[in-house]
Parts: sequence; structure tokens; C-alpha cells
Amino acid sequence: MPTRAADAADAPAHRLTRAGARRLAVRAQLLTADRPTDLLDVVRHLTVVQLDPTAAVAPSADVVLWSRLGGSYAPADLRDALDAGSLVELHMMARPAEDVALLRAEMAAWPGEDTPTSSWPSELRDWVAANGGCRQEILALLRAEGPLPVPELPDTCVRPWRSSGWNHGRDRVRLLELMVARGEVAVVGREGRDKVYDLAERVYPDDPVVPLAEAEAERDRRRLAALGIARPGRLVVPGEPGSVGEAGEPAVVEGVRGRWRVDPALLTDVDDEVPGRTALLSPLDRLVVDRKRAAELFAFDFALEMYKPVAARRWGYWALPVLHHEELVGKVDASAEASEGVLRVDAVHEDAPWSPAVREAVDRELDALATWLGLEVLRLDRR
Repeated sequence: MPTRAADAADAPAHRLTRAGARRLAVRAQLLTADRPTDLLDVVRHLTVVQLDPTAAVAPSADVVLWSRLGGSYAPADLRDALDAGSLVELHMMARPAEDVALLRAEMAAWPGEDTPTSSWPSELRDWVAANGGCRQEILALLRAEGPLPVPELPDTCVRPWRSSGWNHGRDRVRLLELMVARGEVAVVGREGRDKVYDLAERVYPDDPVVPLAEAEAERDRRRLAALGIARPGRLVVPGEPGSVGEAGEPAVVEGVRGRWRVDPALLTDVDDEVPGRTALLSPLDRLVVDRKRAAELFAFDFALEMYKPVAARRWGYWALPVLHHEELVGKVDASAEASEGVLRVDAVHEDAPWSPAVREAVDRELDALATWLGLEVLRLDRR
């Protein structure tokens, strides 16, 4: 068991080695040799799976679920669960439908209150109000016609969304995203790359709304159970925070500054050996998506390089992190070339020299990934 540490100002904290902290994180993310077997159980435990459309190898959500479930998982399983309503898409995340009850109080309170340093909530509220005519047209058309893709919805915003980034010139799309945040409409599918929307009342379960403070505490608790160990400080990020508030119990990690929160349910056997395995991960996998946490706990240096010029990339456009037991040990630069029938491997990056056993394990995972994709491995790396 981890020991307890204390200082004069703070409550006693669990003292963990880095190895123990890594073990917590890997177990919490369902990446041990004891694979789960049920898609819904996996998403319920992970709480969210990001629905990013980039498919250099396969869409991120499919890689995340394959890395847990193995070859028994088929991308159609995720689509079927979303179509059936057992999972819902909200803020580009697949979530268990029953979890919407934990978000509806937040939707009702949208967009929150201004802070001393930001008037952003008022600006959002004012922008939606200024485009209330378009909003009402969208709601009326969905009520009359049922689910519709974005191009078939009204685009009559009178105040443009001012942005120098991704949302410039996308008034209708931005309004729909804010209507999702308000709990008025919901994503029910896609036609090509266009989202299909319907009235939220026809999509989300009619479960009792959980009060906001209680809902936030429960979401923090469940997020910590999925992460195992996390920083307590609350982060404001689109879709889902990466922090856990005051869930769990305090901890310190040997050689890492600051306090953490840990799920106490995972501490009872933190020192026990659990069979590990080798896994290829999506670059958006929750084990690695918090780059600072990955660096602090795993000494893993990584970045998503798809937006970098080719000459500036160290690991590749959509490099797959490599987990070996409780260590992140490298990256694989691979891409699925369906027209050629191959999983092309351009480079395998070893963070430190691998043993023959690790190389063999990574090769097996590449073969398994190619088989799952219905492709053959084409090795262009030079190791």
C-alpha cells in the first residue's frame, strides 16, 4: 500500500512512486492484459470517447475502443450504439445516454456567469439572443420535419460570429453548437461530414435532472475513476474537463511537484503485479491526451503533429503512442492506405532502445491492427 504524507497546512496524502502512479493510470484506462469485453461497459467506465473524424489509421474513437476490446470490436458497433440511443454524441464526445442527466442542470444554467477577468458568458448569451430568429426557425423546422443535416437548416443569422480561427464564416454551425450547449438540439448522426440534428427532447432520456453541484461532484468522481490519478485544479476546456475537482483523496508522487487526486478504490492493490500488455494508442487517448500529465508520470514526450509542417515533425502526422505494460515507450508513424490494401509503417520511434521482446510485441500489435483494418502491414521503417 502507498504510504501517507502530510504537511502542516494540508490533509494527509497518499505517497506514490511514479511506478505506482503509472500503474493506477493504466489500470483505470482498462489497458491491462485483462481486456474488457463489452462496448457499453467500456464507454461507461471511460465516461467519454472523443469522436474526432481524423482517420489517418482509423477514427480516433475506433482506435480507442479497439485498443481496449481488441479484434472483437467493429466500428459499426459504435455507430449502432449511437443510433440506438444507448450512447449519445455531445460536444464531440460519445457518452452513455444516462449521463445526460448529469449535464442537464449545466445546460439550464448556460452559459454561466461572468468572472472578474472575462465577460465571455454575456457575450455568448448576447450573440445567441441577437440571432434568436434563426434559432427559432431551426427549432420550428426540426419540430415539423424531424432530424435534418446542417445544410437543410436555416442560415439566417443577422449577427455574424466574429472569429479569426476555425469558426469564422460558420454562423449556423456555431449557433447549433451553442443550442446543443443549451440543451435544445442534439446530434443524432451524420450524412457524410455533415452532422444531423434533432430536438434534444426527442433524443436524450427523460431522466430526472441532477442538481448542478451534485452533478459536477459525480462527474468529477467518475472522471477520476477513469483516469486513476489526476490534478485537482479545474480546467475549462471544450467538451470535458481534464481535472477532477476534489474527488477522491489527495496524493503526492515521488519526484513530481504538487498534489494529485487518486481514486481510493484503486489503491488497495496498487503494489500488486497485474499482467500488462502492449498497446498502440490513439494520439487522443485519455492516457496521453494530457501531455503534461504524460510527461510528469511517464516521462513521455509527445505532441500531435498533424498541424505542423512536414519538416518540423519528429514522430509523424498521426503517430500512435506505444504502451508496454506500465510504460509509454515510443511512437509508431503509420497510416492506413485502403486503396493499396496496406497499413503503411513509415517509422517506429523507440524512446529508449527496446529489447527484442518489446519489438516483437509491437510487431504483433501492428499485425493485429492491420488484421482488424482488413489490411496487410507494409514496413518502410529502417530498424
